[in-house]
Amino acid sequence: MYTTNDTIGNTQENTKTIHEKQSNDRPYQSSLSSPISIEILLLLSVLGNGLVLVISYRRRKKMVGSELLCVNLAVVDFLCCICFYPLSILSSFNHAWLGHHVTCVYYGLGCYIFGLCGMFTIAAISVILWLDGANIRLVCCASWLIAAVWSSFPLFGWGEYVPEPYGLSCTIAWHSYHTSFKDAFYVICSFSCFMLVPVLLIVMSQIQILYQVYHFTYALSARGIRTNLRHTEKRLSMVRRVLCPMFFCISLGFVTAWAPYAVVSFLFIFHKDNRYMAPGGFVFPALFAKSSHIYNPFIYFYFNKAFRQELRCLLRSFCPRLARNRVGVRSAMGQEGLPGGPHPIQIQLQELGMSGVGVLGEE
Repeated sequence: MYTTNDTIGNTQENTKTIHEKQSNDRPYQSSLSSPISIEILLLLSVLGNGLVLVISYRRRKKMVGSELLCVNLAVVDFLCCICFYPLSILSSFNHAWLGHHVTCVYYGLGCYIFGLCGMFTIAAISVILWLDGANIRLVCCASWLIAAVWSSFPLFGWGEYVPEPYGLSCTIAWHSYHTSFKDAFYVICSFSCFMLVPVLLIVMSQIQILYQVYHFTYALSARGIRTNLRHTEKRLSMVRRVLCPMFFCISLGFVTAWAPYAVVSFLFIFHKDNRYMAPGGFVFPALFAKSSHIYNPFIYFYFNKAFRQELRCLLRSFCPRLARNRVGVRSAMGQEGLPGGPHPIQIQLQELGMSGVGVLGEE
């Protein structure tokens, strides 16, 4: 004989089963909406990295090798935001992923290519600054080629691109580790060789760079060498004060931004479904990882004086009021200070931060 409590319990279980079935039948459905956060990330990234690319083009003849890698990183961040993040914004308004499987593969493939290329570029910056002597253009081309080849494996049956649990972006199916040998091989290699190894290279290179700079500076100060190694001191001073802190901040920011997402993805490998964590547990690490596109331009402008100077020139070209002449006229007494003496007029001109003084005398 059934009681009222049994009837209510059965109803709740049936309702839960129906909702789980609908969730499995519609994997592109989203219960979260964060368009404002993604819009802010998109706007700041496009403006910041766009300025970096424009300024880099203006001073393209003065750039050194390490700055080319920074330009490559700005290209990665700029194109990733322009080509793929609008899909996340539209999907967040729709509360479901738009286009289903086709756009999911497009988004996952593109974001994975740009993500790997950005990671390889930062690792290359750290290693090249440590070892020196590498061909920068070859390194950039190799980063794009390796990222494109490895990201295309899911198109041929090694892994797949699926919606993330919160339904606003697509990525590698980390849980496919349990489905087949090919999928397990691709997931393990993606996490270990193309995520863990570059991070270890970044950390080891930065530690070696800091050690070399400290050791060389201490040796110079102990020996008191000033004449023969003056050029070396200048180069070391530039590396210590500009390049090392700038690249250290870029590397630290990248590792910090992507660490929560890497941990969540790693945990996701050992679970066949996403019920072990609420959708919000996925969305916040993903948004925090996307913030890595924002702060690099601020790091460039803060540490690189040439970038700041080019930015001022660029602003003056768009705002003529900042570059117009300012004329000041004043009269001065004669050399002897007598009332009847000559009173030359001094005219001061200031343009673009430069000043000149002209004197007009009266007989």
